[in-house]
Amino acid sequence: MIKNITVAIIYILIGWFLNTTWHLPKNQNNPISQIILKPLEKYSIENLSKTKFKASEIKVDGNLFSFFVEGKKVTGQINIPDGEGPFPVIIMFRGYVDQKLYKTGDGTRRASEYFAKNGFITLAPDFLGYGGSDAEASNIFESRFQTYVTALTLINSITQSSNLPIDQSFIFLWGHSNGGQIALTTLEVTGKNYPTALWAPVSKPFPYSILYYTDESDDHGKLIRSELAKFEQNYDVENYSLTNYLDKIVAPIELHQGTNDDAVPTSWSDTLAKRLTNVEYLKHPGADHNLNPAWNQSVSQSLHFYQKFLQ
Repeated sequence: MIKNITVAIIYILIGWFLNTTWHLPKNQNNPISQIILKPLEKYSIENLSKTKFKASEIKVDGNLFSFFVEGKKVTGQINIPDGEGPFPVIIMFRGYVDQKLYKTGDGTRRASEYFAKNGFITLAPDFLGYGGSDAEASNIFESRFQTYVTALTLINSITQSSNLPIDQSFIFLWGHSNGGQIALTTLEVTGKNYPTALWAPVSKPFPYSILYYTDESDDHGKLIRSELAKFEQNYDVENYSLTNYLDKIVAPIELHQGTNDDAVPTSWSDTLAKRLTNVEYLKHPGADHNLNPAWNQSVSQSLHFYQKFLQ
């Protein structure tokens, strides 16, 4: 009996010793539990600049084209001038369009047709989640960052495509509204000399550039603010803001802004023009967000802007 009690006490003492000596104290951080995955870090402007984007074959069907971005299909509208070519190319990035209403070419159709009639191939991607493209990411910020990957992949695909009559010595960009911030980010990431025409670009810091428009959503921005709070727990928004990397832009810029624009305040473009080093700033008195009634003048000016680099 005494022997059994003695053995029991020994086991209790051994257990106590192991628990207090080898186990981590309850208030000590467990390194394994502290591992936080940060999948969106790859979309920071610095990390995008270090990434090599895999080119894809560009397939053309009439005035539609498609290519693959990280395994996902992206569609868009293409316009090819009459003649043999090769032709210079303008990659066009549209502004915001309601996903439920969007049709391929919306936001770029009129300008792309004008440029094509004047000797330029135009390519306007729908982006993931639009047109005939595959679905975008479920995370609202990743879906935004995917537009940059689409733009960068399309550029690489152009430079390695032999099935299109493209003069790869002349690649230009065009961006309107939100497409303007895609163009600016693309220029920052690549550091390349792609002459770019910007029409009323969204050029404020991230995430203010999104929050500014939350009054237009059905929930007045509740979802965006909620997701932003989660985003900022793991990421530094400064690493995703184009305004912190404007010094990386070496391409010449033609900047258009209507003074009666109710979507992009004139002051935004005023500030942007002061921060860019190689910019021609054109203000259109009384013009709205789509540069009406100065649209004809604006598109003609952009055409001449591109043409001067062909000489």
